[in-house]
Amino acid sequence: MGSNGHDTPVVHMENIVKRFGTVVALDGVDFTVGRQEIMALLGDNGAGKSTLIKILMGVHTPDSGQIYFEGKPVQIRSPREARALGIEACYQDLALVNQMSIMRNFFLGRELVRHFGPIRWLDIREMKALTHSALRDIGIDIRSASEKVEKLSGGERQSIAIGRALHFGAKLLILDEPTSALSVAETRKVLTYVLNAKERGLSVIFITHNVHHVYQVADRYTILRHGKRVGTYNRGELTEDDIADLITGVRER
Repeated sequence: MGSNGHDTPVVHMENIVKRFGTVVALDGVDFTVGRQEIMALLGDNGAGKSTLIKILMGVHTPDSGQIYFEGKPVQIRSPREARALGIEACYQDLALVNQMSIMRNFFLGRELVRHFGPIRWLDIREMKALTHSALRDIGIDIRSASEKVEKLSGGERQSIAIGRALHFGAKLLILDEPTSALSVAETRKVLTYVLNAKERGLSVIFITHNVHHVYQVADRYTILRHGKRVGTYNRGELTEDDIADLITGVRER
């Protein structure tokens, strides 16, 4: 892998193997995401998508293979190390705290604190202002940063995760089935937020089994089946039906 330049992928996973006992979850998978690219990671349940992403997030360690981040070989041993590199993941449960406000969720674990001698307190005003501006940057106008997360729609919840990743300087955002429980209108909103995040410099891995949801926005598609990579295809190279057939194994390519 090259060491520098705009052509260097944000992440390159090479020949990744992972076994759980006698089950081979990943069998020599290569996976690359370029700069400012939306990469769809597609496959049925059990294809290996979650295992691959958990290796990238430091939840699992690969049995063999190498990960390169911005051209440099790395070992990612924990989600904290992944985050330090600039990798943020947004899982289906979103890791948002329902009883807390949008602002508190936005700054969860990264709260802004003011000091006066030994006294410390949260800088609520600044956190509210930053939450509003960060979300506005990707096209979201929230009613109030003090509103509880439990009152938000699924699309609005996703927007907080995307805005948070941008605000805190993430380089790669992993979205795990972000549209799985959303209406058509909410799905359209989330796809718009993803495109806005790309425009602002973020690379995105969009994990889904719904080809239709991601077909319009992904730059490329990597398809996994039974722990192996079927292939990676550019936008426009395949129809939605072609991709669906490759996911299910109806056809080979």
